[in-house]
Amino acid sequence: NFEKWKECHPPKLTDQARRALIREATKIPKITLKELQSSTAKIEVPVHRTTLSRTLHRTGLYGRVARKKPLLKEKNKQTRLVLAKRHVGDSPNIWKKVHWSDEMNIELFGHQGKCYVWHKPNTSHHLENTIPTVMHGGGSIMLWGCFSSVGTGKLVRIEGMMDGDKYREILEGNLFVFQRFETGKEVHLPAGQ
Repeated sequence: NFEKWKECHPPKLTDQARRALIREATKIPKITLKELQSSTAKIEVPVHRTTLSRTLHRTGLYGRVARKKPLLKEKNKQTRLVLAKRHVGDSPNIWKKVHWSDEMNIELFGHQGKCYVWHKPNTSHHLENTIPTVMHGGGSIMLWGCFSSVGTGKLVRIEGMMDGDKYREILEGNLFVFQRFETGKEVHLPAGQ
């Protein structure tokens, strides 16, 4: 029955149009189905968005919400790459001894909209499939936190601007207390820091 149906109903898209559709969705991941429908209509008969979506799904491309990632300068990317390469063969036990800390600016009234991108599985973190984020003031709070393989430390709200003195104060009053609690050893900043 299906074979008969296929003979009476040829594919809506020719191979050329299908390749063009896939190429465009891959080249411009943030393109919408409506835009793909318009560009396809220029080279072929108009096709429903569901047909376009199914065609993309068959090739492994799925519309997903773009991940938000901090905007990194090339220098920061290189530094991270060097660190990753230096520690690629490390034992997992080494990482159990590491304490991680970071601060984050959270917008209280920021844009919460979603942007969809076309990408294949396991490529959501690729640069072209993400929305860059930048930290800035106004209607926001700044938080600092830390964690290790054992658990999490305190979440600290940072009042005012973060400077070197305030950062040292946070480390001494929170991270080092957390480390001391875990290891039982006294931890201090090196002299001159």
